[in-house]
Amino acid sequence: MNVARAKQIAESAEIVPVTYQGDYVLIQHVDEDREMARIYRKDQPEEEWEVPVRLLEEQ
Repeated sequence: MNVARAKQIAESAEIVPVTYQGDYVLIQHVDEDREMARIYRKDQPEEEWEVPVRLLEEQ
């Protein structure tokens, strides 16, 4: 995924299906300069990860 699309998804009111390593995740925040995204699984919102945006896949 590219940074612009990840940022668009993060700011959207809609839930867009995105996966990271096969798990469905929600994008909390996108750091454009570092091309990193803060994500979490819907069923575990307290557990966040910071991952490279390029590893996210829109379904």
